[in-house]
Amino acid sequence: MSDTKPLGAQISHMLKDRGVDVIFGIPGVHNQEMYRGIEEAGIRHILARHEQGAGFMADGYARATGKPGVAYVITGPGLCNIMTPMAQAFSDSVSMLVLSSCLDETAARRGQLHQMLDQEAAAGSVCDWSYQANTAEAAYNLIDRAILEFQTHRPRSKHIQVPIAQLEGLADPAPRRPVGLAEAVGAYSADLRPLAEELSKASKPLFVIGGGAAEAGADIASVLEACGAACFETYAGRGIVPWDYPFNFGAALARPSSAQIVAQADCVVAIGTELAEVDLWRAHLGHLCPLYRIDIDPECLADTQRAELAILARAEEAMASLRSLMADSRSQWQAGSVADQRELWRGEIAAERPGIIAIAEALHAVIPDDAMIYSDMTQFAYVANEIWPMTRAKHWHHPSGFGTLGYALPAAIGGAVARPGKPTLAIAGDYGFQYSVQELGTAVELGQPLPIILWDNGRLKEIEDSMRSAQIAPNAVIAKNPNFLELARAYGADASAPETLVQMQEAVTAAFDSDRPKLIYLSPNILS
Repeated sequence: MSDTKPLGAQISHMLKDRGVDVIFGIPGVHNQEMYRGIEEAGIRHILARHEQGAGFMADGYARATGKPGVAYVITGPGLCNIMTPMAQAFSDSVSMLVLSSCLDETAARRGQLHQMLDQEAAAGSVCDWSYQANTAEAAYNLIDRAILEFQTHRPRSKHIQVPIAQLEGLADPAPRRPVGLAEAVGAYSADLRPLAEELSKASKPLFVIGGGAAEAGADIASVLEACGAACFETYAGRGIVPWDYPFNFGAALARPSSAQIVAQADCVVAIGTELAEVDLWRAHLGHLCPLYRIDIDPECLADTQRAELAILARAEEAMASLRSLMADSRSQWQAGSVADQRELWRGEIAAERPGIIAIAEALHAVIPDDAMIYSDMTQFAYVANEIWPMTRAKHWHHPSGFGTLGYALPAAIGGAVARPGKPTLAIAGDYGFQYSVQELGTAVELGQPLPIILWDNGRLKEIEDSMRSAQIAPNAVIAKNPNFLELARAYGADASAPETLVQMQEAVTAAFDSDRPKLIYLSPNILS
């Protein structure tokens, strides 16, 4: 019997063969052929309430598993709705593959359902690449290319669109999965001896550790201890180096005075980080000595920070090699001085956003060590990003790069799908939560024990503070909020409004053992 099927169905079978077990999305008349093969292939489909939610779920799933997060969307509005998650995944180096339908002809026809002037180009403006597959062979090749690049390059979102007639047309199965190709690409060959020599001579070596170094944690710790190096973490890099390592300055690069610390170093190594604006909030890291960079992205290695030595390599390979070359040296960093500096920054944080540290620390006290946290753009998360003592890498995910609102809830849903039986937590602000509140329906449908911390300060507080600092009278920063507790219950979720920190802790603990998500409503009044 022939294995010929409509191409839409063959794509699902191909994805299953390539290791894809879950697809997030929303079906429509244009992409329904992509749904023909989902169950037949044995893939689980998660129905989002909005394509933006589907994209963030795919993002959260990818961050939790290290596997590609895959989404199916329709032509036109479906693709437009998922472009914000695509941009977030691009900026935060997340493996997201979006497959959409598209119209067969757009140049000679107008007024078609879901028509855009140039859908392929629109998607291409927010992701690594966007291509149209006009044949089955092209679709298969592009899917394999995307998966291979996720494994061998800096992971970033990609988009493939297939014309409706092609999805409906019969096609032979995709070729079997290539074997061994990823391992053969980008073989490591850099010479780390010059860097090892500089670190051995340095009296104040300093590492800047980004999320791209997560797989190299043990070797990084060994190198730091061998040469007595101090370190900074980016927000994405938290948990790679032990929080209590005595020369760890923490996730404080955004503090202006961190530039003065960097200036004290006589050898700086940046590993797995862009040193981007959202890491530094200044144009220059602040180093006055040679900068050595280790990254898999040539664009980062050639940026305006101008590395003395640029090493194109995976962090885990480079650090294993570097550790074998290191000789112990004596560092002049003082643990007491590092601790004093961290305490000074803690005071700054407390003054800038009063009260939040106490709430965050009470929350941390009852969160399981293996909990995975997804946060939104909210002041509660901004504080926690700096002071939360992370013990595991890649266990707090924040939309740093693109900085979109509405990320936390759907991303946490995707993360919970990826880690059944393991604790997942979402943290959102009152305004951003309303960008994707409808995804509560998805979490309820899935029966997820998902605590959702909702921080309600009654306004766009970060924007209000920024306006005041710029001597602008605050404008359009207050909106009428719904009754969040009743809204959550209307979706079938549990909800509570703790009046004390102890009650908050009890609510969070109970939520992890529930059979549904629970909204835990917090306001600054909890401290009064």
